[in-house]
Amino acid sequence: MSEKFTTARITRTGEKFEILVKPELALDYKMGKPLGISQILVIDEIYSDASKGTRASEEKLEKAFASTDAVKIAEEIMKHGELQLTTDQRRQLVEDKRKQIVAFVSRNCIDPRTGTPHPPIRIEQAMNQIKLQIDPFKSADEQAKDVIDELRAIIPIKMEQMRVAVKVLAEFSAKGYGAIKGYGTITREEWQADGSLVAVVEMPAGLYGPFVERLGKITQGTIQTKVMK
Repeated sequence: MSEKFTTARITRTGEKFEILVKPELALDYKMGKPLGISQILVIDEIYSDASKGTRASEEKLEKAFASTDAVKIAEEIMKHGELQLTTDQRRQLVEDKRKQIVAFVSRNCIDPRTGTPHPPIRIEQAMNQIKLQIDPFKSADEQAKDVIDELRAIIPIKMEQMRVAVKVLAEFSAKGYGAIKGYGTITREEWQADGSLVAVVEMPAGLYGPFVERLGKITQGTIQTKVMK
């Protein structure tokens, strides 16, 4: 794909839909910068295969998006689909995320033999020895748990654990449950008659802040948590 444009894509109703976008502006949009969708589009067209110039039919667009408006559909693709990064963009984003993960681990973990933190250079060297897949769009805090698990095979490392009781209202319980599992191990769960979820999760202490922030967004501020002794 030309560095002057790239694609964003989504699959709906078993069909693939693509748009052509400007790489830098599209990435800014994906990262949350306030840009209008028309600013990032190369052309107001929805394709089934952008590389071949094959446009998606109106019938397929109507079925998948309940619309044939290219701009509205493009916005949906950018919000919920996958942006194809250029080689330079991916390299830079992964490197930035890697540095954030190293900083998080160094800040929140210790060497159990000495009770002191591992210096960042030691963590970086250990990370070079494991096959680590870094997601450039996923927060460093969320990825830290898996990284720490992998590092245990390379260096002695320990992160203080904590148990947290959490209650999620019924309307957010399904999505909330998935997020909870991403931060730790659920040791107890009870689904209430009204559909709400009450659970106890064990997690690294350093993830508690990001955990509460993430669940707060998912539940629109209604999350209830209590640190257990």
